[in-house]
Amino acid sequence: MGETKQGPSGPDFKVGVPLADVIDGKALRGKCGDEDVMVVRTGGRIFAVSPGCTHYSGPLEDGLIDGATVRCPWHHACFSLETGASLRAPGLNPLTLWRVERRGDRVYVTGKAESAPPRARSKAGLPKSVVIVGGGAAGATAAVTLRREGFTGEVTILSADSDAPYDRPNCSKDYLAGKAPAEWMPLFGDDYYRDNGIELRLNTRVTGVDVRRKQVQVGGDTFAFDALLLATGATPIRVPVQGAPESAVFTLRSLADSKKIAAAAEGKKRALVLGASFIGLEAAWSLRERGLDVTVAAPEDTPLERVLGKELGTFLKALHEEHGVKFRLGRTAQSMLSGTVTLSDGSRVAADLIVMGVGVRPNLDLAVAAGLAVENGVLVDEYMATSAPGIWAVGDIARWPDPISGQRIRVEHWVVAERQGQVAARNILGDRRRYHSVPFFWSSHYDRQINYVGHAPKWDRVAIDGDFGSGDFRVDYFVGKRRVAVATVGRDTESLAAELELERAYT
Repeated sequence: MGETKQGPSGPDFKVGVPLADVIDGKALRGKCGDEDVMVVRTGGRIFAVSPGCTHYSGPLEDGLIDGATVRCPWHHACFSLETGASLRAPGLNPLTLWRVERRGDRVYVTGKAESAPPRARSKAGLPKSVVIVGGGAAGATAAVTLRREGFTGEVTILSADSDAPYDRPNCSKDYLAGKAPAEWMPLFGDDYYRDNGIELRLNTRVTGVDVRRKQVQVGGDTFAFDALLLATGATPIRVPVQGAPESAVFTLRSLADSKKIAAAAEGKKRALVLGASFIGLEAAWSLRERGLDVTVAAPEDTPLERVLGKELGTFLKALHEEHGVKFRLGRTAQSMLSGTVTLSDGSRVAADLIVMGVGVRPNLDLAVAAGLAVENGVLVDEYMATSAPGIWAVGDIARWPDPISGQRIRVEHWVVAERQGQVAARNILGDRRRYHSVPFFWSSHYDRQINYVGHAPKWDRVAIDGDFGSGDFRVDYFVGKRRVAVATVGRDTESLAAELELERAYT
């Protein structure tokens, strides 16, 4: 709104910079002509790539260099410095490569380099057709990865959603808050799927899988497959509130859900959020941004204590209270009458709408009916393969062997789903790549972002470094002497380093 776009700044690589300014293991951001470029020196080699992460344009110069890779400080995407390729989500598009030269004691960037062509694959042994059930993070990422890995066979996405694959985390964050325009939400443009030969069928609910015949049923239609990827996601839990009109009660999972809540909030004054989960608290923040009075009711005494611990949960509660959110903890909603909700202790809360953030259930019906091994999720091996040959499962439904705990785990996080989609796609093509990424998620609350790496359903102790009051701290979770997870606020580089440390323990 009236702002002048600033051009690239920093040293001009076109005229060269001293080699001494390009420090080993560091990134130097500058320009080549009127475009931003980042030069990285690592292990005696020098690379030049575009400096913005392809997820949310995070500043890669502030990220972590590990060998010939760079990791984004915001949401932990990882890219190859050699090819620009996305190695790990959420940055799905590749970085732009630039030609870089060393002449004596100076470094020059001379122009854009040709993108590496898709990997050439022999068709021998490859599936002719891949069917993906689910158009969320895992399914969409798998389809994109298949094409970027050089697969030329048929790719079909059967999605029950009404929208093309979109940025689901934003549904409870900036989009719901009214800060993110609609054009931010799609993962790819409308023409991407057509141009890349991916058949995307929306509003399509799969009714059955015939493992023996290798067919997927959609009503009276069937889709034959050589390889099948199940990425059916999860369904939000809806708890009963006696007397509450259907028009006043919302769950929050899809883009359509977010749109409905935003529309319902127009002209309203009060909202009740049921559940102090990440979704519940993010919805509370977003509705406060829209100017509503917000109350959060939840059965626990401290928000997210089971996931983050009492200390960090208390910090989040105080942060929301500073922004006007009221809490009714240790209570659940019982009934609603004439815009007033009665809680389990008999107290009452005025509310024009109710948003539920009380968790989700994995969509396992298809897998169960197909006879796949299922136990609190679809059981998969380290390659994301199910108990049936030619069928893989990823995302919220997948329960895989965790290298650190030695147990099977199921994690309902966006980046986990995307990374599993990448791995499964490569394994569908015969690569045999183990899934050993460290679970990662982020959660936004006003001007604070929590980054969490690892997986700690239980822990013996926590170690806290920093000041909760200033919003600059780190919480380490331990089982015995072993660090199993790290949560940070205001320490992006430390979060990346913790991820790398845990990752090395995973492998």
